Amino acid sequence: MENIFTDREIKYRHLIELEQKLDEIQDVDVLLEKILTETRSIVNADAGSIYIIEGNNLKIKHAQNDTQLRSLPLGEKLPYLFFSFPISKNSIAGYVAETKETLIINDAYNVPESCPYKFNKQTDLTTNYKTKSIYTIPLVMHNGIVLGVLQIINKLDQNGNVISFNQDDDSFIAHFALAAVRALKRAYDTRETHRKMLKLSEFRDPKETYTHVERVSSISLEIYDRWAFEQNIPEEERQVYRDNLKIAAKFHDIGKVGISDVILKKPARFSEEERAIMKSHTCIGAMLFYPPETELDQMSLDVALRHHERWDGSEAGYPGEKYTEANNFVGFQLGDPIINTKPLKGKDIPLAARIVSVADVFDALSHKRCYKDAWSLDDAFSEIQNGSGTQFDPEIVLAFIKVRERVEKILLDYSDIEEI
Repeated sequence: MENIFTDREIKYRHLIELEQKLDEIQDVDVLLEKILTETRSIVNADAGSIYIIEGNNLKIKHAQNDTQLRSLPLGEKLPYLFFSFPISKNSIAGYVAETKETLIINDAYNVPESCPYKFNKQTDLTTNYKTKSIYTIPLVMHNGIVLGVLQIINKLDQNGNVISFNQDDDSFIAHFALAAVRALKRAYDTRETHRKMLKLSEFRDPKETYTHVERVSSISLEIYDRWAFEQNIPEEERQVYRDNLKIAAKFHDIGKVGISDVILKKPARFSEEERAIMKSHTCIGAMLFYPPETELDQMSLDVALRHHERWDGSEAGYPGEKYTEANNFVGFQLGDPIINTKPLKGKDIPLAARIVSVADVFDALSHKRCYKDAWSLDDAFSEIQNGSGTQFDPEIVLAFIKVRERVEKILLDYSDIEEI
């Protein structure tokens, strides 16, 4: 049968499919990355960035550049970026955020002098890249609130030559941006609900700050991305898993909301009974997600329940095989101590819990607490390596070590000087 659809109609059908995929993503950061990736694919752009609004600043969340990525070893990512700048008409992204107007620039190095904005050449000079065509669009809700700015760079023709963005590109991206804004609003609402839950945990235990759980979440995602590459996990499976992991990792210690203040905030060492009760935060956290109704619930349950199990199955791991969702945690009640039971071992421990275990211990080591000083980064990384094969899954540790540079940048991005 002869194809009755035009190229334009086919592209709009593809847009609808992409928009449906956006609605399936729950985490804001994962969604932002997906929006940038898919927008670039729509118009065959070589690079791009996506920014969010933080107060009066624009903050970069993701940057992509296929030309630069091809120069890196397989499996590596571009450097983790974190910087922000004031919203003003002096920069291209700032102009778009302030005016809520889309900008199409054919030649970044020849912006008319009459324009209030200028192209910043510094990034090109630093990376030895040449920006030419730029498409920048605000992500605006119906009420006029700007959620962020999407910037696409260097559209390519079929031969890989940089060309200008055209009217069709403007139409396709503007259409996709509407769906992106709807998905972002939903994801932000979900994140706010999760944030309130996690702030409750912080109120109960000041050591479990919101920046701590954000770091553990982001580090866990970096570990998984590297592990998934090494294991050749299919892309579609990888995308679903990383979206759930980014959220589930934040709930690893949510069960501490059910621990008595007498124990939780005790300044001295625990007695054996107090320590057994403290260990019960794993079961309390898991019960918040029981019975699981979604894949995210199941992963959150696994992470909360199993992130203190040990790879070698030694007795230091807990809560052990007695406490499982299959038997509703053996009638566990709030305030019950964890009774000694055979710990889980190896791959019986869910993957998400094995990943979060590494991220959580590393972050705790590398930050100051009321009972200890922060370890140096070298010492903290060495401690994780020393635990390979005993406390931690060796494959997960290897992936963690390979993403060290990105982990260190995450620590800077989510620094929390208020922790004591």
